[in-house]
Parts: sequence; C-alpha cells; structure tokens
Amino acid sequence: MKKKLFTRNALGALAVGLVAAGSSLVATLSPTWAGESEIFHPMMVTRTGPFASAASGVSSGQQDYFALVNMNGGIDGTKIRWEECDFGYKTPRALECYERYRGDWKIVYPNSTPAIFALAERLNTDEVLGINIAGGRSESSDGETFPFLSPVMLNFWSQAASTIRYIAELEGGEANLAGKKIAFIHIDNAYGRQPFPIFDALAEMYGFEWKSWPLGWPALEQSAAWVEIARRYHADWAIQWNYGQSCNVPMTEMKKVGFPLEKFIGTLWCGSEEDILPAGDLAKGYISANYHGVGKEFPVIQEIIEQVYGAEKGNIEEDRVGTVAYNRGVLTGIIIVEAFRNAIEEYGLPLDGRKVRDGFRMIKLDDARLAELGATGLLPPLAFSPTYHGGIDPQLFQQWDGEKWETISDWIPPYEDVVKSQIEKASAEYRAQTQQQ
Repeated sequence: MKKKLFTRNALGALAVGLVAAGSSLVATLSPTWAGESEIFHPMMVTRTGPFASAASGVSSGQQDYFALVNMNGGIDGTKIRWEECDFGYKTPRALECYERYRGDWKIVYPNSTPAIFALAERLNTDEVLGINIAGGRSESSDGETFPFLSPVMLNFWSQAASTIRYIAELEGGEANLAGKKIAFIHIDNAYGRQPFPIFDALAEMYGFEWKSWPLGWPALEQSAAWVEIARRYHADWAIQWNYGQSCNVPMTEMKKVGFPLEKFIGTLWCGSEEDILPAGDLAKGYISANYHGVGKEFPVIQEIIEQVYGAEKGNIEEDRVGTVAYNRGVLTGIIIVEAFRNAIEEYGLPLDGRKVRDGFRMIKLDDARLAELGATGLLPPLAFSPTYHGGIDPQLFQQWDGEKWETISDWIPPYEDVVKSQIEKASAEYRAQTQQQ
C-alpha cells in the first residue's frame, strides 16, 4: 500500500472490548477520537458458536484493515470507529443486532446468507446496502431489481456453475458428465440451498444426476448421510456446502465409509485453514474452491503486520494473519473503505446508507488502483454500477497439502449464460411478487 492512499499520518487507537450489560450480544468498541471527524461503522460478527472458527478471521481481517487506514490518517482525515455485535450466526440475533443500531448503519455485512435474506426488506426500507461477499442472494447481482443488496464477488450460482465445470474438466469434458451421480451435502438453510437451480439446469444440459443431503443446523452430525452417499447412492462425486466446524466432519465420515477424498470438493466457505486443521492427516489432499490470494506476501498484509501488529494493536492472533479467512476479511475491508471514500468524495460528510450505496457502485478496482492499495493478486479487478452489483466471476481450486493450501487450477469461469439466465428469471419473479415495474 502506497502512502499516497492517505493524506496525513496520525496514529489512531484501536479496539477495546466490553460486554453490554443485560444483553447476550457482545459489543467491541473502538474509542472515539475527540474533535476529529469519524465514520461510525457497526459490524455484525460471529465470534461464538460452531461457525466462529473461520468467521472470526473474516471480521478481524476487516478490523485490521480499518486500523491500518486509521493509523495512516484515515480516509482523507476521517477515521473509522467500529463496534461489534456478535450474533453467533443465528438469524434472530442478527435481526436484534440490526435493530440495536438502526439508523447508524451505512453498509451491512453479516457474512451470513440467512441473515441477508431476513434483513432484505429492512435494508430496502432503510436504504442501506447489504453485502455478502461470495454469498447472500445470488440474483442481487441485478442492481436495478435489488438496489440495496449485493453479492460483490462470485455469487453462489457462479460458484455452483464453476464447480461443475471443474468436475467436468477432471472428467475430461462435459460429455463425460453424462450418467454421473453427484451428491450434494449441505447445511439446510438459504445458504445451503442456493446452488439448486444451477445444478438442475446443468444436469439437464449435460445428463448427470444430482441429489441433495440436507443437514440440520449446525450440521455436525453427518454419519447417516455419508452411509447413503457412499453405499446406497454410489456417488461418483460429492460436493459439500457447509461452514465452520461442519466442514471437517466429512473427512472422518468418508474414511469410515470408504468414499475417496479425491472425488470430494468443498465450497470456498469450507476452504480456510481453520475449517480443516481439526481433521489432521485425514484432510491431506482435500480440494476446495477459493476466489482470492492466500498468504502474507501481499504489500497490504505486510503493512498490517508491520504497523498494526508492530504496535501490538492487532485484532486476532498474529499467526492467523494471511490465512484464507483473514485475507477474505482484508479484501472485504478494502471494499467497504472504497465505498466510504467514494461517498465522501461525491457527497461529503456525514454519510448515510444511500450515499455509501452510491459509493459502492462507483468502485473501480483496476490494476492501477489495486497496486496503490497493495492488493495486487489479493483480489481480482472489480467494477460495479447501478445495474450490476457484481457476482458473475470465476473461482480457482486449491488443495491442502497437510500444512498449507496450494492452488491447483487456473481461474475456472462459471457457465455465464446459465447464471445470467437464472438471475434474469429470479429477478423477474421477485419483481412480480413485489409489484416492481
């Protein structure tokens, strides 16, 4: 990250914890800077429960990036003051968090697809953009129909299509998918069910069969499903769409029933170090998707280590810096700060939801801007508009070697025509339901 990103150098204080009296929701505040302009940024986080293993890295990566921005003078002198609300990936608690800060939100990122679905009506009413990077509501790529929702990058339908294309490559081409059986094991919620229409469309096109094995939350009991997948269904391939601790459960269960690990592919939300380390040697060779760079070599990550952790102001254990989940948080922080920056340049302070939504739509992360941010290779070039809120993107695949992830594929694009067709269909259905013109 080059210093011209900021206008002045001034050290900023970072987060200190507190527990809100009489509440089950945990808040973590960064202190105010008396006499200086600031952006108050509430954050929905998951630091408790079975999905906290990876989700905590995503939240902390954002906060470390905000801290870096603050330590270098903020956004043209405006610093970010964040405050956490831990909802533990439980949708009712996410709604509580939203109501607690209603009127303060400028952008909402719960890192939870069920929460995004539940919040959608309130976000639209309040004119606050809800983002869920590589998640959320897939048809919200359509910015006209969903003006206050965005998947930002790689919506679930793109992920599902890219995964089938990758399996086709491993099989020697789409023609060889005919007659194959694909088992889909997933959390039984809005997140886990997102790929269904894409699997249906591609199965019809290429002649494979697929079957769903839904898992009740938190999806830690999978024994019966794997017996059926391996010994009754005789699946040729299996895809998992789990999260957190439930991502490593299949390693043990596949071993028991003799299902080959090399025929098993995980969603990118089952592709962080925290997801598979508990499985030990059973995870060696496991393949998952991803959509961004991993490791500490990126200039922005190096600056965080040197400045934020060098001042002992980090928001997570330093050995988790550079992991998949952490880097996912940093790139999310970049998106949010760029939206803030554009909104300030366009409208000035104070910010509100509509201004930040417009700032998001102005984001142009081309190669030059990514280099300025020290993020070349951390995330691909991105650009949004009032009509396109992102999400039709490729993904790559990585393999766990027992100690680290190794990228084993090129960027695998989705079947764009299939994804776009589904977006158009779902958007039209939504407009009809809500009587949009």
